Amino acid sequence: MPEGHTLHRLAAHFTENYAGSRLRVSSPQGRFADGARRLDGRVLEEGEAHGKQLFLGFDSGEWLRVHLGLYGAWTFGDADGERYLGAPRAPGGRSRDLERDADGFVLPPDPVGAVRVRLVSGTGWADLRGPSACEVIGEDAKLAAQAKLGPDPLRADADPDRAWRTVSRSRTTIAALLMRQDVIAGIGNIYRAEALFRAGIDPYRPGRGIDRSEWEALWDDLVELLRIGVREGQIVTTRPEHRPDPDARPVPRPDTLYVCYRTGEPCRVCGTGVRSAELAGRTLYWCPGCQKK
Repeated sequence: MPEGHTLHRLAAHFTENYAGSRLRVSSPQGRFADGARRLDGRVLEEGEAHGKQLFLGFDSGEWLRVHLGLYGAWTFGDADGERYLGAPRAPGGRSRDLERDADGFVLPPDPVGAVRVRLVSGTGWADLRGPSACEVIGEDAKLAAQAKLGPDPLRADADPDRAWRTVSRSRTTIAALLMRQDVIAGIGNIYRAEALFRAGIDPYRPGRGIDRSEWEALWDDLVELLRIGVREGQIVTTRPEHRPDPDARPVPRPDTLYVCYRTGEPCRVCGTGVRSAELAGRTLYWCPGCQKK
């Protein structure tokens, strides 16, 4: 499932490339036909992300709310080719000469697969496949959806004290708490494991066993890691001194993570074998040598 940095990249991409444009909106798959009719011909005003949810605001005052879930992904097409944001996909496709109709809208290629929503402007198109949620909502419903989410470390309005109040009173493990979107929005399986490793915190420690200084350091590190993810377009948690080539840009994928997907491999810091176990339906990774606190 895409984590928070991907959703913020999506929101920025829509704002930069589609905001201010009147869009043709359709549902080639047919499952979003009613919603597409409500948005067709409207001007996209902004893209906004909160945690793992994307909100696209239109001049009608309505919003397209999208949660990609495990399998959702956006495909963007323009003169530079095709690229994907969301679930793992091929990094790019062929470039093409864009053709436009008499009204100035790009003529995209025929849809491939089950395209839930297609957005077309005068400069490109965007196809959405496989989301777990896709709906048109009003402002009140948008605010209600956001009220159910915890603070997002990438948002300027994030309140880490709100998350701390939940964490500090809970008997639940910190690893499970970090995955709850009503506690912190946008953190997924990779960021929770990697941030806990960097903090040296045992993932099985209960939330109420975390002290305030540890929490503040953990929050600040999540902010930094998510910002790196937005900048790099991938999750990078290893510090330069723990990479074979500290100056490599972009960071080669095998060198980006400390513990995730490295079960049994030696820890990059202490050499202890990385362990994994199931926790709340997801695979948890940690180093028992470094995470003793």
